[in-house]
Amino acid sequence: MKRIQAREDVCMACRLCEVNCLIEHSLSKDPVKAYKKEVPRAMPRVRVDEKSSVSFATLCHHCEQPVCVYSCITGAMGKDPVTGVVSVNQDKCVGCWTCVMVCPFGAILPDTLRGKATKCDLCVHRETPACVENCPNQALMVVEEKVAVPVH
Repeated sequence: MKRIQAREDVCMACRLCEVNCLIEHSLSKDPVKAYKKEVPRAMPRVRVDEKSSVSFATLCHHCEQPVCVYSCITGAMGKDPVTGVVSVNQDKCVGCWTCVMVCPFGAILPDTLRGKATKCDLCVHRETPACVENCPNQALMVVEEKVAVPVH
């Protein structure tokens, strides 16, 4: 199972992960259009948190036991049984924000313009997530974790 791991020891809060995530999830994939012309503007699925000299990117952990999926009242949150990616079905999401409230990592964000929850999708349409590929300090890394399969 893939996850993005944040390394606070090398994060410099440049926010390029946020910028590149927004561009990747925009309609145009063009920085100027994505920020200045698209309405409503795309939302980054990563957030940089900083306090004093410590900063790090907050992203979905694609949990093994995702409480956001279990608490979703409409079934909009789901976990792919093969890849382990936790995702939001935008057609089913009603914007109740239950998933936002229960996420222990603060990784699910309310898109108040669209009334939907949004979160990291690991850029499943790309080989490497945009935030990881464009981090100048390698503060974000894709890690592959082995998931234990129970033997019956």
